[in-house]
Order: sequence, then structure tokens, then C-alpha cells
Amino acid sequence: MAKITIPERKGKAAVVAKGQRVKIINTHGSQVVDTWAFNRADLAEFMSMEHTRSGLRKLIPAVGDALLTNHRRPILTLVEDTSGGIHDTLLAACDRYRYEQFGVKGHHDNCTDNLADGMTALGLKAPETPSPLNLFMNIPVAADYRVTLEPPVSTPGSYVTLRAEMDLVIAFSACPMDLLPINGVDCKPTEAHFEVLD
Repeated sequence: MAKITIPERKGKAAVVAKGQRVKIINTHGSQVVDTWAFNRADLAEFMSMEHTRSGLRKLIPAVGDALLTNHRRPILTLVEDTSGGIHDTLLAACDRYRYEQFGVKGHHDNCTDNLADGMTALGLKAPETPSPLNLFMNIPVAADYRVTLEPPVSTPGSYVTLRAEMDLVIAFSACPMDLLPINGVDCKPTEAHFEVLD
């Protein structure tokens, strides 16, 4: 399959067969990509960060680690990572309420809506907005257990490859956060890309 654009500030979804790989490319190097996966046969089973952290007993998955569903089954396995290995499993997807807390008036693009839009484009509806795997997002945990929101350590063209462990729907959001430096110190969201590989 050809390289697919995750538009700046928007979402995209695709159907992936068991055994296929999905390569997510941080095209410009500093874009966080919220990532979700749903069992194609039952969208109520989905990749769960809570269950993944419990299964892995760590906060950040590494190459060779399986990402688990809310039924504690592997749905994706991380098979390649050239991005520096820093991703986030703690923070919820941004939504209209997050931006309202920042004082934004009116509409602001957000990852929750982007998930819904990406699924709608496939004629599907997610049963809820699970906490995403925030690829390339840098959320250090300090000794006092506080977290900070830092720029990504990834570089232009770096990527993560995930292998599908079941037939699934994968969804992405090029996070539109432009009020904090999670998409780089210039707080400027960009597009990213992905490829589905056999």
C-alpha cells in the first residue's frame, strides 16, 4: 500500500489484516501521533493502555512488546522503532474540554474528534475513545511522580512499525495540540504518514 498522509491536525484510519505491519513515520520529526486499534470483528475489543501497562509492567513499550486489548489479548506488537523509543501510555486523547480548560473559545481540532472522523470515513463508529498509544510523545515521570510535557526526541523520518496480531482497524490522529510543546518547541502540529506492509 502507498504511503498515506495523516493530515496536520486531523485523523485517519485503515483496515489491517493479521500479520500485516503498519509503519508510522514521524515525517518532520516532532509530531505526536495518537494511535488506536480495534478488533475488526468486535470493535468493543480495543487496544488498552491500562491492560498493556499491567501486562508489560512498564510505562513505555519497546521492540518485541505486545500491546494488549481490554480482553488482555495481543492486538499489535512493536517490531521496529528508530525514533528514540520515547512514547506515552499515560495521557488521554485531547478533546474539546481540554482546550476549553486552556481558554479556547469555539472549535479546536482535537484527537477525540479525529478518531471519530477517521472511523466514520470507514463507515465505522468507535464504541468509546480509549486512551491512545501516544507515539513519539515525551512525558517524563519525575522522582516525585509528577509528569511533564516535553518535546519529542524523535527525528525527521524516524518511525515505528507495529505488527497486527488480529484483523483490526487502526486509527491515528496527528495531534493538534498547539498550546504546549508536545509537538516540538515551536508548538506547530504537522502531518505524519503511515504505510501498511505485508
